[in-house]
Amino acid sequence: MIKNRYKVIGVMSGTSLDGIDLAYVYIDFDGQWHFSMQLTETIPYSNDWIVKLKGLVFMSIEELKLLDEDYTSYLSTVIHQFIVKNQITTLDAVCSHGHTALHQPENGMTYQIGNLPKIASLIQQTVICDFRVEDVALGGQGAPLVPIGDQLLFSNYDICLNLGGFVNISTEINSQRIAYDICPANIVLNYYASETGLDYDDKGQLASSGTIHHQLLSRLNDLDFYHKQHPKSLGLEWVKTEVFPLIDSFHLSINDVLSTFTEHISDQISKEINLHKNATVLITGGGAYNDYLIDRLKSKTKSTIIIPEKSILEFKEALIFGILGVLKLRNEVNCLSSVTGASKNHSSGKVYST
Repeated sequence: MIKNRYKVIGVMSGTSLDGIDLAYVYIDFDGQWHFSMQLTETIPYSNDWIVKLKGLVFMSIEELKLLDEDYTSYLSTVIHQFIVKNQITTLDAVCSHGHTALHQPENGMTYQIGNLPKIASLIQQTVICDFRVEDVALGGQGAPLVPIGDQLLFSNYDICLNLGGFVNISTEINSQRIAYDICPANIVLNYYASETGLDYDDKGQLASSGTIHHQLLSRLNDLDFYHKQHPKSLGLEWVKTEVFPLIDSFHLSINDVLSTFTEHISDQISKEINLHKNATVLITGGGAYNDYLIDRLKSKTKSTIIIPEKSILEFKEALIFGILGVLKLRNEVNCLSSVTGASKNHSSGKVYST
């Protein structure tokens, strides 16, 4: 379906488990791509769903498939309620990431729950989803997927940096879009903050009152992943096997863990963005609200750090899954081999109709 304006809902659920982000957006094409955010909302997960989603990495494939049925139904309800509540009557498609349950591209595997065909019939809308599977089948990492949106919608920034469950970077190198995961972020910070009864470390206040443990910091910065060249991506499995056991072996206070890991995040980010001279860096994702992290990052780089208005800061990924879906509708490239390492550029995702 080729036209100049598309009205879509982008749906995103990230590894930090903040909730389900929904963005109703207009996406226009007049030789260049433009967007207009119409409505946005985050639906927080219940405690029950947080426990289930935290346990995904321990589930067998059979257990994941059972949970997938439940999660697809739940996600359908959330999307349908968003449509009804906001009286959205004109909609070309719902473009949904689902929620990553398993990501092992080195083994040719990636699995996002919430992408079953029944989602289209449950919400009575065209649904475009399951964007990662084809890329992994083509030898790619299946991640990150956002960079094509950065290229088309945010090209006025030298670097797009997302501070979510993981930190990922998107930029142009030698006229090619390059993107990769830098390090874990909120997936680790929120985990340790939760041990104090908090959902997250508000503005990094706990981290700022802790003490950096330099031996742990050195061990974190020396993890093998940081010596690999891109394309590369991270998943929850890596954090559970490489990061949590290392941190826990030092038996530190929660504040010292948060302080040390925040320093680690700022070390890894600054190392990457300092490869680019005088860069303009757009920062989005929940980590942009972590004042202590942003201050530590600013102290280590001469780049210009820009934190945008709330709708972009919080819903940029949902917006970009919207344009990924639009590109799929047009059968145009929405997944870049220069980013994922796949054998070719391709138009990824599955289209389900009612």
